[in-house]
Amino acid sequence: MNIVRESPSVPAHSTTWNAVIAVVIFFAAHFALLVGVTTPDKFYFDEVHYVPAARQMLEPVPSAPRLNPMHPPLAKQLIALSIRSFGDNPLGWRYPGVMFGSLAIVAMYFCGLALFAAQGPAVASALLAFFNQMVFVQSRIAMLDIFALAFGLFAIASFMHGFRKPRPQLWFGLTGLACGLAMACKWSGSFVLATCIVIVAVIRLMQGWRTRFADGNADDWFRPGLWPDFRATHFAVCFVLVPAVVYLATFVPLDGWSISDLIEAQRRIFGDNTTTAIAGHTYMSAWPSWPFLLRPVWYLFDKIGDDRIAAVVLLGNPLVLWPALPALAVCLRDWVVTRRADAFLILSFYAGPYLAWALLPRTLGFLYYYLPSATFAGLALVYLLRRGNSPRWLLWAFVAVAFAGFAAMLPISAAFVGTSMATFNRLMIFQNWI
Repeated sequence: MNIVRESPSVPAHSTTWNAVIAVVIFFAAHFALLVGVTTPDKFYFDEVHYVPAARQMLEPVPSAPRLNPMHPPLAKQLIALSIRSFGDNPLGWRYPGVMFGSLAIVAMYFCGLALFAAQGPAVASALLAFFNQMVFVQSRIAMLDIFALAFGLFAIASFMHGFRKPRPQLWFGLTGLACGLAMACKWSGSFVLATCIVIVAVIRLMQGWRTRFADGNADDWFRPGLWPDFRATHFAVCFVLVPAVVYLATFVPLDGWSISDLIEAQRRIFGDNTTTAIAGHTYMSAWPSWPFLLRPVWYLFDKIGDDRIAAVVLLGNPLVLWPALPALAVCLRDWVVTRRADAFLILSFYAGPYLAWALLPRTLGFLYYYLPSATFAGLALVYLLRRGNSPRWLLWAFVAVAFAGFAAMLPISAAFVGTSMATFNRLMIFQNWI
């Protein structure tokens, strides 16, 4: 089954036009995310962990013990920089999330360009990422996940852009750079790097076996002649050396050049990410349940009047994330039956950051761990809705439906909106969402 590529009014390779669209997307997302971001004017959910850790970094001589040692420092350093710039207040705590949430939407635009080579589907990809609700909520709270997401999506966009090029060294090097920054925010950022390494390793293995498809064509995910000049040394530099150097460099402002302190920092992070001895949590959920949105995470639920509440729930937009599941199944079918490279890349970067959680022994999981895969799943919907001879309006009709779902959820996505208990009860379709 062939996919009809749209003919954009301006060629997809027009760097200037793509940059203009990216800037427009950034400022539109930035404005939307910034409105009401200072509500509530107190810590909520995991801000109680990350903002004090950022404050500690601003002390002339940081006090002991180090706060929040179980995560790498970069995202907290960015929050600290914002506090220094905007003050120790809700705007200072949360503005970096707004910035990187906007960048994550831009990165989705670039992912769409790399996959579909057309600006319309790329813009639709960015809109679906924004309307999936998770990015909106996670961009307006001082947590680490949005930073790792933004860097990870730029890494994916770079990798996919280089995937079809005979000399992908520069693009794969940029992938390693972005992956190093993602890991320096949160170790789960390494899942994108691991996915890239597996893809390259599988392709090189098949080339070593001299694998060929009898009716091979340029749209195949594997070709014997792919990356003829990409050597083992290039692989080591792009996917090992560059991310490692970038990652370790973020520890220098805290630990200096002390090797022992650096090793101890990694030991603490490793212990936290692999331990099974973690107490339960009201909103914990297991990784198999995340695609079905069975158990959301309530970040805030405050009574602000006789019949008014301020609520923030990370749930995801069911009108986006549930239809994404059959769209992913179509991608799987097309990868197996027609060997399409775009279907293969969508599946790889959805499944890699998601299924990696199944390999970790930790028992505590939350729906927001699904954020990277949930965001990337929008590309599967774009793929499905422009597949074959589907009319162009169908994709934009679905974007409109996604916006309707996003708007309906706004009272429980943004605390400044507020809502009544009656509206809250209507939105809570299932008992386990409460």
